[in-house]
Amino acid sequence: MKVIIIDDENKARRLISTLLIENCSDITLQLEANDLETGVALIKEHHPDIVFLDIEMPKHSGLQIVDFFEPHEMNFQIIFVTAYNDYAIQAFKLSAVDYILKPVDVLELKSAIEKAKKNIESKSINNRLDDLKRVFQQLSLNKMVLEVPKGILFVSHDDIILFEADGMYTKVYMKNNESQLICKPMKHFVVQLEGKPIFYKPHRSFLVNLKYIKELSKKDGFHLIMENNKTIPIAKEKKDEFLQIIQDLF
Repeated sequence: MKVIIIDDENKARRLISTLLIENCSDITLQLEANDLETGVALIKEHHPDIVFLDIEMPKHSGLQIVDFFEPHEMNFQIIFVTAYNDYAIQAFKLSAVDYILKPVDVLELKSAIEKAKKNIESKSINNRLDDLKRVFQQLSLNKMVLEVPKGILFVSHDDIILFEADGMYTKVYMKNNESQLICKPMKHFVVQLEGKPIFYKPHRSFLVNLKYIKELSKKDGFHLIMENNKTIPIAKEKKDEFLQIIQDLF
C-alpha cells in the first residue's frame, strides 16, 4: 500500500509518518510533500492508495486538490488532517474517507486507515466485476450464453440454427443435430439478438438464423425448411416483410 503525506508542517508530517511505520506494516511506499503542488506531482507519479492531506497550507488549501485532477483521476483515498474542525462538512463533500484533528491520535489514525482499506478493497472488487462484465459483453458480440443444468454454454451465433418457443422455455437448435431446452422465454433471446439482422422472427414461436434456411416452400402457405429439416411457418402478416429481407440480404 502506497501513502503520501501532504502537510506544510514538518512536525506534523513526521508524527504521521512515525505512527504509520509503527502501526501499518503493509505500507510499501511512504512519501512526503510540504505543499499541495508538490504533493499533486507525487500523486501523479506514484499513484498512491491513500493521501493524508492538510487543509490549511500557505499557498493552496488541501480542499483545492480537486482543481488539479479530472474526476476519473481521483482514484486514491483522502484522509484530511487539520488543526481546525470547521472544514469537516467540506471535506466529506469531497468524499474524504475520514477527517482527523491535530494532534493526531493513534487510534483515530488506525480507524481512518481501516476505512480506507475497506474502500480500496471494495473498489478493487467493483473494478474486477466491471472487467468481467466487459469480457462478457465482448463475448456477447459473437456468442450466446445458454444456461443449462450442468452450467453455462457459450455458443457462437453461427452455430445456432433456430429458437423455438415452448411456453416459458425455449428450445435452441444448433448445428450437428444438437439442441438444448433453456429455462428462458423466447423474448429473452429476441432482446439479446436485437441488432443482429441475421436472426429473424417469421412467426411468434420461432426465431431463425437466416443463413440456415434451406428452402422457402409455398405449399399450404409459406414455410421455411431449415438445414436441420425443421419446418417453420411464416405468419401471413410477415410474408411481405420476409421476402423483402431476403432480397436485401441475398
